[in-house]
Amino acid sequence: MLYRRKTYTIEPAMYETFTHFFHTYLLPNQLTHGAQLVGRWVNEEQTEIMAMWSYDNRAHYETVNIGIRASAMHAEAQNYRKSLAELFISSNEDFFSSTGDYGQSRQILAVSGYIVNEEGHVLLVRNNHRNDTYEMPGGRLELGETLKEAVKREVLEETGIHAEIGDMTGVYQNITSGIICMVFRGSVISGVPAAQPPETIDAQFVDFDKEQVEEWLKRPQFASRVNDARNNESIAYESYEVRPYRLIERS
Repeated sequence: MLYRRKTYTIEPAMYETFTHFFHTYLLPNQLTHGAQLVGRWVNEEQTEIMAMWSYDNRAHYETVNIGIRASAMHAEAQNYRKSLAELFISSNEDFFSSTGDYGQSRQILAVSGYIVNEEGHVLLVRNNHRNDTYEMPGGRLELGETLKEAVKREVLEETGIHAEIGDMTGVYQNITSGIICMVFRGSVISGVPAAQPPETIDAQFVDFDKEQVEEWLKRPQFASRVNDARNNESIAYESYEVRPYRLIERS
């Protein structure tokens, strides 16, 4: 994990205004693009506010940052700042890596969609930060979402496709990163697949048989999800480690 500490120096009289700015613009934009808020603190004098964010790695941080700066919410935030005399005096940031796990482990809940068109072709994406393989569209669950709502949103955000979501096909536990991913079948309602920069660099419907799955999905943890969605009537469960990949359990 990569951690980013962002510190703002403010006038005490601007504390409530800055807090409103943070919760209205900074927080939702970061979460939408994949960052996680570790915590936010203020000193007793209310002259310094510090927020700590977490990312999967440096490449993930760069992707999140590009997405935020290209977003409409970022433009709104800049306009809000310009409307005020001085929202904050100065800011700075620095980066940290963890030296160990000293607290309770936190699991991250994610979703993915096995989305097919009328011809039965499967919707796949190639992500900017994981461009060695194709995979099914998906991402982290956001606060207040149902699982199926999250699949619909991630599919739309990564491919431009509106989809109807059906049954769950499997649960997959990445022990290394603490991510639990739930996969759902779905079908296209409307739209044409297209890359959605900066997150995805390709999105397309692919026609392939069982022997060709690993030609597209080059990481075994992604290939097994497609095979399960195609073949299993019951819900599959799989746990594994990565770097290097090692299957721990499957049923």
